Amino acid sequence: MNFIVDQSVFELYPELRIGLVMARGVQNTYRDNSIAGLLRDAETGIRSGPYDFKTDPRVIAWMEAHKSFGSDPKRYAPSIYALIKRVAKGGELPSINPLVDLYNIVSLKYVVPIGGEDLDACVGDIRLTRAAGSEQFIELGKSEASPPETGEVVYRDDQGVLCRKFNWREAERTKLTEKTTNAVIVIETLPPVSFEALRETVEDLAQLIQTHCGGVVKHQILDNSTQQFSE
Repeated sequence: MNFIVDQSVFELYPELRIGLVMARGVQNTYRDNSIAGLLRDAETGIRSGPYDFKTDPRVIAWMEAHKSFGSDPKRYAPSIYALIKRVAKGGELPSINPLVDLYNIVSLKYVVPIGGEDLDACVGDIRLTRAAGSEQFIELGKSEASPPETGEVVYRDDQGVLCRKFNWREAERTKLTEKTTNAVIVIETLPPVSFEALRETVEDLAQLIQTHCGGVVKHQILDNSTQQFSE
């Protein structure tokens, strides 16, 4: 399996970096009480102190990024905006499964968008690219198709779109479940997040997955000079 970021995406975002955590042979079925504690701690970190997510440059960067391909971020909020807003307003994140819970913990801790795909449900290579507009997509939790718009930034494989509007909504087909044993977790960063900050984020998530889910965990960072990861 190859994970590729197309040049067309780097033309929009020359300083984009994508952190990948590849986890194979993981155990994603059990409930680990320590993960719930880490999730509550991450939520507390967002709520403590004089923090306003609407003025956080790490959040603003994604609002502007969505505008650049014609999406309205107030209507289709970037995942990090929606996540931080929910927590900042007092909401608790539900426990989904260990992999999802762990990447939500890291997303809150570092204020970066993170998503994941079940590799066994993916078909062929995964690409971050611009949509033709005719690709198949069924939104997480839905049954009706809602294809992307032409030019929209999407993740896709040979069968269809895995995530629409960069990091707005995941697909039902490749969602992480308790049956997932092989997964790719994707961390997205734009300035002002530095390479060093992304590397710390990737390593933190990889270690958490190794500790709580086992398996074989690898990680890689893609950017304008390294646009492909081959497993």
